[in-house]
Amino acid sequence: MAEKHYSEQIKHTENYLIPYFKNNLPNFNKFNIIEVGCAEGGGLKVLNDFGLKVTGIEISPNRVRTAKEKNPELTIHTMDITDSSIVSKLEKYDLIILRDVIEHVPDRISAFNVIYELLKEGGFLYITFPPKYSGFAGHQQNGRSIMKRLPFIHILPDFLIRSFGRIVNEKPKLIEDIIKNFKDGLSIRAFEKYYSRHGLQPVVKELFLFRPVFRVRFNLNPKKVPNIPLLREVIAFGCEYLLQKPHSQ
Repeated sequence: MAEKHYSEQIKHTENYLIPYFKNNLPNFNKFNIIEVGCAEGGGLKVLNDFGLKVTGIEISPNRVRTAKEKNPELTIHTMDITDSSIVSKLEKYDLIILRDVIEHVPDRISAFNVIYELLKEGGFLYITFPPKYSGFAGHQQNGRSIMKRLPFIHILPDFLIRSFGRIVNEKPKLIEDIIKNFKDGLSIRAFEKYYSRHGLQPVVKELFLFRPVFRVRFNLNPKKVPNIPLLREVIAFGCEYLLQKPHSQ
């Protein structure tokens, strides 16, 4: 599984993220970048090979170990983005990347406080996540049973998810992950409130039925959906925001 994730990170960064950043970020080739939740470090490897100064933080020691084994030249720390003490241990960054991470962070107030402190004035935050009420926000697609094909199953009461999971012989951990992912999940409306509190300004925001990463995972081209309140929470399988920290007056 680690190899699969690592390969996906490399391909998605090469084919989508690098062109995206070059198109939307002035002087991108001079940026100092940190990726929060860098996992196996495939994305960092591509950015590093592109000639950028990069740092990664990841909460899982096992994934940090894998990342360092694959690319020992990379700087990757085992850290928690909600821990305010890491601000004094790190630099200020032109770009902070969070890909499908924020929906797994229950303490988002602390996370956004730290992110804000780590951003340079005029710096950018690139963030993606599946909205809480979208079809597969429970990550049930990672299962082994019919559950992996059932959209919206994560919004059912916990006892129904557990009962159905046992009937179809789903992995117990996957069942509990589905329940936890929904509890920890983040709606688009709530996300916009979090970044607005810090005065972060949207530069680009897109909502997708088929997310850009689906090109690597499923050979599907990205397909956007309209930004319609309430409706967007269920039809958008993924959100993509590029936010900017304003300069001081």
